[in-house]
Amino acid sequence: MIAAQDFLQIIVTTLAVTLAVTLLEVVLLRFSRRASVASRGLIVTLGALASVVLSVLVVAGEMYLSGHDTQILLWMVCASAVLSLAAAWLVGRGLARSLGSLRLTAGAVDGSVPVHADRDAPREVRAVSEQLAETSRRLAEARAELRELEKARSMFFAWISHDLRTPITGIRALAEALEEGAADDRADYQRQILTQADRLSRLVDDLFELSRLQAGTFQLARQEVDLADVVSDAVADLMPAAHRRGVTVSGEEVSGVVLPVDPHAVTRAVSNLLANAIRFAPEGSEVSVAVRAEGASALIRVRDHGPGVPAADLERMFDVGWRELAAEGTSAGATPATGAGAGLGLAIARGIAEAHGGHAAARRAEPGLEVSISLPLSG
Repeated sequence: MIAAQDFLQIIVTTLAVTLAVTLLEVVLLRFSRRASVASRGLIVTLGALASVVLSVLVVAGEMYLSGHDTQILLWMVCASAVLSLAAAWLVGRGLARSLGSLRLTAGAVDGSVPVHADRDAPREVRAVSEQLAETSRRLAEARAELRELEKARSMFFAWISHDLRTPITGIRALAEALEEGAADDRADYQRQILTQADRLSRLVDDLFELSRLQAGTFQLARQEVDLADVVSDAVADLMPAAHRRGVTVSGEEVSGVVLPVDPHAVTRAVSNLLANAIRFAPEGSEVSVAVRAEGASALIRVRDHGPGVPAADLERMFDVGWRELAAEGTSAGATPATGAGAGLGLAIARGIAEAHGGHAAARRAEPGLEVSISLPLSG
């Protein structure tokens, strides 16, 4: 058994040697703080090995081992140190390679090229690599979405320019005919000018209202109303357009669904849904309107028997400028929805629903399409 004095001597010697090596190690690490992780790791490993080797050799000398024993011990310790350094170098090299791969991954994380996580890296590096790969995927999706938005914005401005130019061109042509005295019926020309001016005014109003909805500055004048009355007003406004298309508008007799809303805004939203349905409903078909309470919300549903919309486009129907069906044309005498030519009607309907805390939705209803807005029963 080791004597207390010898044990104390071993402890003191070991602490002294370790402290000296540690101080030297701290100095080296301070001067190499910009070095690679592998280099700094090698310094730490060398410090640990040096502490052990020097402590063993000093203690061996103090214990008065024979020269032969000291030589054997020295070779054993040095061999172990060399093997430990080799193992530390291999680990550091692998870590440096993983960090280099991580650096390349971080450089490509802008979403321009696909980034894949390094599954063979150490756990911590692998976690960062997986996070970078996920960030890259999200950035790629955001880039694709921005491209789609930019494309939609460009198309929207092209459509709105065309829709604004059409009544302006008509007003100019009619005014020039009146000025040149080429109008057979001046009163009819004046009525046409007023009609075109009203169309232009409605389009400008739609743009202004949509801008307020998107900016969050749309002010609601809420009051307790029965949705049946709101729907009746909207149906009455659109009935002439339905008659010109040969479309029948029917509604379910629903009353008692009372909630605090802006009646003018909700009437506008329902009118836009109805006008859009009438616009694309086949001649002689029916457009139905229904109101019902569902849980804590009131649902206003408009269904037509038109060609419908592809399932992939259902979520895009309410985007500004969307008018997938416009290319198919409408029958002669069709009256488009307010702002429908520019793809504003459904966007305004959704904006009004969201301003009330609700939402808009669309789904295929064979045959035809069902579009609805949901409004909370409590304000």
